[in-house]
Amino acid sequence: MLLVQFKNEQGARQVGVLEQDTLRIIDGYSTTYALALDAIRKSVGLAALVDKSVGTQTASFGAVAAAGRLLPPLDHTDHAHTYVTGTGLTHLGSADTRDAMHKKIGGDVESLSDSMKMFRLGVEGGKPAAGTAGVQPEWFYKGDGSIVAASGQDLSMPDFALDGGEEPEVAGLYVIGDDGQPYRVGFAIGNEFSDHVTERQNYLYLAHSKLRACGLGPALLVGEAPASVEGTSRIYDKEGKVRWEKPFFSGEQNMSHTIANLEHHHFKYPLFKRPGDVHVHFFGTATLSVADNIVVQPGETFEIEAPQFGPALRNKLSVFKTEVAKVKTL
Repeated sequence: MLLVQFKNEQGARQVGVLEQDTLRIIDGYSTTYALALDAIRKSVGLAALVDKSVGTQTASFGAVAAAGRLLPPLDHTDHAHTYVTGTGLTHLGSADTRDAMHKKIGGDVESLSDSMKMFRLGVEGGKPAAGTAGVQPEWFYKGDGSIVAASGQDLSMPDFALDGGEEPEVAGLYVIGDDGQPYRVGFAIGNEFSDHVTERQNYLYLAHSKLRACGLGPALLVGEAPASVEGTSRIYDKEGKVRWEKPFFSGEQNMSHTIANLEHHHFKYPLFKRPGDVHVHFFGTATLSVADNIVVQPGETFEIEAPQFGPALRNKLSVFKTEVAKVKTL
């Protein structure tokens, strides 16, 4: 089941079940968040609640997307109540990448960089037995709900950025119940989007490089994630021609961590179990255009597509002028 949030022609919010190009509108709920909270409070599955609530009204996904009326697949009315976070060094990549990576992390651990040590820890302990905790991954904070762009919206980077590069990833979408219990609403395809040039100056700049926008959606996949995800990441030039294209692999079969382990190490913090909050958590990637020496230019478009997650996510790169706040003493 794929859920899509959007605005209708009158500007009102709606949620629909996506079937090919048809959105079957859900009656009684204007947001995925409201659906999720009601499912939690009624102790029913989200898919069951949706099946019970789907009405007869429909809309065309293509028309909604063309009109720029898509919304992120899950959000909160108050951006401050959405955490956008992620984990890195979690993916094994293609068979060739995997073989090369295993050669890099073999031998004397003390000779490895910190990043390779972290990757090796994940390979050795990121998939623990069910019910137990494995090694904790690299973790980072990206921002609040204000940084999330829907498909069709720009990914806008600050004018002080040294780079704006895509990261095709699967994201977990969560709502915290009234009792502080995290509930996974589903999964969505995403563009985690980072400043890789800043990060490469020094790995301690990772935190700075991640404070950027991200793309999410357009559809939310209800239920468990596919064990193996195969998608394609593309960059289109300003004339609409494919400038770069490469497959990417995700899902637990292509990861050094289980999703349960990544979730455990995120939600072990009381800060992330505040009732009513929304969490968007990116699970990492092994495919980047910057690794092929691609520099994406403003006006070019990112496209991330994985058929299991419905329509492709598309966002154009733009730049905004930074207004640096001058601190005043009270």
